[in-house]
Amino acid sequence: MAFFDTPFFYFILLLITLSYPLLQSFEKRLNYYSNWNRLFKSIFLMMCLFIPWDIYFTANSVWGFNEKFILDIPHFLYLPLEEWLFFIIIPYACVFIYEVLNYFFPLRRSYDKINKVLFFKSVVLLFLAFIFYNKIYTSLCFSLASLFIYFLYQLDSKELFKIYRAYLVSLIPFIIINGFLTGSYTSEPVVWYNDVHNLGIRFLNIPIEDFIYSFLMLSMTLFFFARQKHITN
Repeated sequence: MAFFDTPFFYFILLLITLSYPLLQSFEKRLNYYSNWNRLFKSIFLMMCLFIPWDIYFTANSVWGFNEKFILDIPHFLYLPLEEWLFFIIIPYACVFIYEVLNYFFPLRRSYDKINKVLFFKSVVLLFLAFIFYNKIYTSLCFSLASLFIYFLYQLDSKELFKIYRAYLVSLIPFIIINGFLTGSYTSEPVVWYNDVHNLGIRFLNIPIEDFIYSFLMLSMTLFFFARQKHITN
């Protein structure tokens, strides 16, 4: 299909991802736009980790970008324009999911079991990071996610559950969007991965590390988002 075989593909995919959350940002019940100040502060803080990480991995061919599917403009610090936009648009859409869930499905009680779930997850991730220390994507992604879970414990169990719930729901668009980026539905990937640096285990064509990467990116953004709300209140 011509849509999949164009240098605008990655850019168009991002615009599609942004379109509904952006249009609904002014919906009167949610008033998502009123949170833009702390939202973009949260995204910026998340990017302080993820952008250097992305630059380093791209420069060292841990992953890279298929020039066939990105705009023909110079890369900045090894990254195409679309990748910079990725770290703004995807968190924007994911925090929108978080806000929608909180509005339409408010929590009536605390969910203390989420503490045990996250603790178990952090232990498993740290163990795997140690075992596969020679796989830089696996070890770095899993260890950072494990360590960041301890920062999440600064939030109460209800807020932790909201974050994890948003992450689980966000996996639906994540599988669709990342599926396109990794070549699950196309003949070639937009983003390629060097399997020397990961476990080589994939869901569709998505490395399993990407699921933890997504968890870390979303939970970090929502952590800063929730902390700012707590401070202002």
